[in-house]
Amino acid sequence: MSDIKVTVVSAGQPAQHAVATGTQAWELFCEAPSVIVARVDGELRDLSYELAPDDVVEEVRIDAPDGREVLRHSTAHVMAQAVQDIFPEARLGIGPPITDGFYYDFDMPKPFVPADLDKIETRMRKIIKEGQRFSRRALSEDEARTELADEPYKLELIGLKSGLDKLDQPGASPECASVEVGSGGLTIYDNLRRDGSLAWKDLCRGPHLPTTRRIPAFKLMRSAAAYWRGDEKKPQLQRIYGTAWESKEALEAHLHRLEEAQRRDHRRLGQELDLFSFPDEIGSGLAVFHPKGGVLRKAMEDYSRGRHEEAGYEFVYTPHLSKAELFQTSGHLEWYADGMYPPMRMDEVVNAAGEVVKPGQDYYPKPMNCPMHIMVFKSRGRSYRELPLRLFEFGTVYRYEMSGAVHGLTRARGFTQDDSHIFCTPDQLEAELAELLQFVIGLLRDYGLTEFTADLSTRPDKFVGDPADWDIAERALESALKTAEVSYRIAAGEGAFYAPKIDIHVSDAIGRPWQLSTLQVDLQLPDRFDMEYQASDGSRTRPYMIHRALFGSIERFLGILTEHYAGAFPPWLAPVQVVAIPVAERHNDYLNDVARRLRGRGVRVEVDESDDRMQKKIRNAQLQKVPFMLIAGDRDVDEAAISFRYRSGDQENGVSVDDAVNRVVSAVERRIQV
Repeated sequence: MSDIKVTVVSAGQPAQHAVATGTQAWELFCEAPSVIVARVDGELRDLSYELAPDDVVEEVRIDAPDGREVLRHSTAHVMAQAVQDIFPEARLGIGPPITDGFYYDFDMPKPFVPADLDKIETRMRKIIKEGQRFSRRALSEDEARTELADEPYKLELIGLKSGLDKLDQPGASPECASVEVGSGGLTIYDNLRRDGSLAWKDLCRGPHLPTTRRIPAFKLMRSAAAYWRGDEKKPQLQRIYGTAWESKEALEAHLHRLEEAQRRDHRRLGQELDLFSFPDEIGSGLAVFHPKGGVLRKAMEDYSRGRHEEAGYEFVYTPHLSKAELFQTSGHLEWYADGMYPPMRMDEVVNAAGEVVKPGQDYYPKPMNCPMHIMVFKSRGRSYRELPLRLFEFGTVYRYEMSGAVHGLTRARGFTQDDSHIFCTPDQLEAELAELLQFVIGLLRDYGLTEFTADLSTRPDKFVGDPADWDIAERALESALKTAEVSYRIAAGEGAFYAPKIDIHVSDAIGRPWQLSTLQVDLQLPDRFDMEYQASDGSRTRPYMIHRALFGSIERFLGILTEHYAGAFPPWLAPVQVVAIPVAERHNDYLNDVARRLRGRGVRVEVDESDDRMQKKIRNAQLQKVPFMLIAGDRDVDEAAISFRYRSGDQENGVSVDDAVNRVVSAVERRIQV
């Protein structure tokens, strides 16, 4: 076969024209062992992919995001092969890559135990050492059914292959990684031994590593039960989670991060620091805040309120319930019903005979605040002179989350959004978005989060509204990102059906990304609610509407901050900012006088008058992560001084009371970490 000309794109290098002496992608990268797949004309392909003249071929290295996904997907296949080698009765579910790892689901007679995972890991290492080749082949639906006749879950996926759009439900989207859809039909990946014999096979669209030897480092993490396709009405399968990385060092660093994340888990810290809890008697996904947690939350909310007042926001309060009509108009009952709680039938009147003499109405706990803020706007006529109108509320909403998705404060069923809706003229949109984004970034920085990236999600294939309006909104959002100098990527086609948006991602102290603030230009609700204002020329004009949840929710943000600081909050947020520790009981009055001075300056202080010894009191304060301890004995009383101790263990003796008070107040007012 004659040589072909292609364009090769390598990381950090300009595009180059090249002549491929063969027709497979691997021949272009044979001197780059870290390249494991290629992107050909924008699509990820195996290195065995047959190239065509003028293809644009981009290398994908194993440590790139796409490369890691391919590595993890291939490792999931190796794990499934090992499971069926050891447990031939196991039937296959799905095995997609996920954030930092992978999983595979199996129908098993009994759950996996830790000893099983050890056996599976050992078998996986043998498969990896064998260097089995991942080989892709296409086949018809009938051929796939014949080959996989003993795999009922794969047969179900084959039956669904032409309707994967219907699988867009919680827990179901990873199935898309298991089936090849399109004109090419279905594909199977064979794991071939060096002699060409078949070791194992799986229905999959790929791509995969060239061979199993290209898996440098992996570990199986745990097993758990999981419903097939995320549906509680379907069979319960056994899921094994694992992780795979481009090197042993990267794996060890990941495992260290996991240990650190466990140490920082807000659910554990919430209990240890007496901040909040999740009583079974109240229900899953519903938190109660204890007094210390209430102080922390109030400090966070109070600061946010003050910043919003400075920025020209107006505060509103709206009810927790609404008639169904409001959510019919907004479209929530059409598009978001699965995320809403069932309605409550109210106002129905029944006579003594049990006959309905007055029909009732359905009321829903609100899943969103926006329709109610629109009602505030529409409560009277509005003039262009009032715009932009910035409405703000700490509004509690209720969303039905599946029990398996609930996770402490970060995924709850009832939570309070720091919700804002801005109504502006078309001419004001771009400037308002730029100012709003800078406000969001600035406020997040004040809480100690400093690393930001953003996604700009644009018009999807299925959308409502005028494309020209979408273009205006997308340009305004992108301009705001550039003005704020926030690094961002274009998430093409990932906008909601009714509007484009910006999602702000932050990194916490151990490098984990969290999606927080959302800014969305709504192109539909002003029309659905027939919103108008009087323009300068006297005409009636539709306002633009911007949705903005800065924290996402108070609860989730508090959970993130708890983990970011590992419970050691900066002094301005700490529930208890100072603990005064008397060396002996005779020093109580002295320290109570110091405490009164601190309280007079707005400091949250406690005096430990317990019978514990001084060292035990210090230990207790450190366990509660209190920023400052003020210790006093006889000499301190005589000299009007204290010993000033930080939670790090550093201590200065003989500090004057005036200096100690000023130090604490300064740290609180400057919002610094100690």
